[in-house]
Amino acid sequence: MSTPGPPSEQVQQPADEQPPPPTSAVERANRMSAANMIRSLLPLVVICLLVVGWIAFRQSGADPVRPIDPTSTVQLAAARASYTVQVPAGLPDGYRPTSARTDAGDAVEGAPVTLEIGYVTPSTQYAGYVVSDDPGADALTAVLDGAEADGSVQLAGEEWTRATSTRGETVLSREDGGVTLLVTGSADDDELETVAGAVAPVAVG
Repeated sequence: MSTPGPPSEQVQQPADEQPPPPTSAVERANRMSAANMIRSLLPLVVICLLVVGWIAFRQSGADPVRPIDPTSTVQLAAARASYTVQVPAGLPDGYRPTSARTDAGDAVEGAPVTLEIGYVTPSTQYAGYVVSDDPGADALTAVLDGAEADGSVQLAGEEWTRATSTRGETVLSREDGGVTLLVTGSADDDELETVAGAVAPVAVG
């Protein structure tokens, strides 16, 4: 007779080392919902921070106007133009130049030259000045085309034609030997007249 062998060994885990129960579908869904909520709220949080930052900047009293020095642009135009360039000079405090441009850099000898200077006025409005010997210059036609004449005004011994542009803004202009000088913008008439009355010939340095 054969001797019965030893009984097969069975490995049993201790009662205190049972494997963790599988994660339920509800718990997984809750975690996904929380992650989605965080992702959806993130853009809103960023927008709120930007708004708060902008309000803080506005309330800080910082001046957003960045004045420039138009001297180099004016001198370039004066050196290349075939006419005597005139620009506002000696303006009262509060008139700050914020832009200046000219096409003189690409002008060949004898070609028309246009100069534009933009100012922020004491009332924080805009006053633009243009001088050009090109009657078809965009800076002139964009303002004068369609403008309705409204009399004239004497400023610093010069007669300026007054008109109202298609944008409803006052336009002051005058001709001087084939050269057009123009002042316009959102500023009121007094401020525009101050700019026009300050126009004087540029000394080429």
